Amino acid sequence: MEKEKIDQFMMANAKFFPPMMVGQIKDKLATLGEDKETMLMSTDWKNPTVGFLFAFFLGGFGADRFWLGDTGLAVVKLITCGAGGIWSLIDLFTVGKRTREYNYKKFMTYF
Repeated sequence: MEKEKIDQFMMANAKFFPPMMVGQIKDKLATLGEDKETMLMSTDWKNPTVGFLFAFFLGGFGADRFWLGDTGLAVVKLITCGAGGIWSLIDLFTVGKRTREYNYKKFMTYF
């Protein structure tokens, strides 16, 4: 991938990835072939802000966990009503990190 395209990708999508992985992402993008470049550019990344809103308004029902594909824990959270709200409160503070990690794992599937 060309440097301009890498910079463009990072400007548009860096907020969706863990800050400590940005350098590694740039290195991986430099080795990306043209066939996968188109797929990567059209990928919809999950927004950590949306995850926070799910956790804030529907956290007791496990919506944030369902949204990230963590179905097993989401069902347990739903059954226990977020363990009396404590689990929901913890998820409220960790959903941003979990969303960025989810996006990073999705990014790594292209390599």
